[in-house]
Amino acid sequence: MRPRAAQWVALPILLAALCGVGVVSGVGATDKLNELQSRFDSETNGVHKAKLLQRLGDAEFEEATRAEKAEDYTTVGLIMEKYRDNVRIASEALEKENPDGERHPGGYKQLEMHVQKGLRQVEEILLLAPAEFKPPLLLVRKDLLALDDKLLRALFPRRHENKPPAPAASPTKPSDPEVHP
Repeated sequence: MRPRAAQWVALPILLAALCGVGVVSGVGATDKLNELQSRFDSETNGVHKAKLLQRLGDAEFEEATRAEKAEDYTTVGLIMEKYRDNVRIASEALEKENPDGERHPGGYKQLEMHVQKGLRQVEEILLLAPAEFKPPLLLVRKDLLALDDKLLRALFPRRHENKPPAPAASPTKPSDPEVHP
């Protein structure tokens, strides 16, 4: 077989293999996400839970990116809400185990850095999401900002002594523009 003919025969086989790998990697990513979530849920050590959240969060971001490319913003919102819930759980586990984040920063630093990454992810999604899908994502963003503030206050309490805490992460109704100047 001539080299040029061999290329034409090999090209469709290579494309089929690549497409198959894409499908398999999507299924494998979901399995990986489920396995990481299961490990995260069963972890009792707060520091280990915070460190495990790094891998789990990255897997959630990958899944959210896939759903975003498919324009499935409902799934994107659910994934980001689950990420926020996981951050909250890891933060609470850290506080319970080591309430002094300044003296025992293990886990606090990793969690805070990953929350920053999560905030960037939410910001990117908000830029592309249709208007009807933005309210839940805005709540996730608000909650992550409050959790990030809480983690920073735990890591650097003296720096935040005179600053008021970030507003509580609770749903709010839209403000009336006529009431506020």
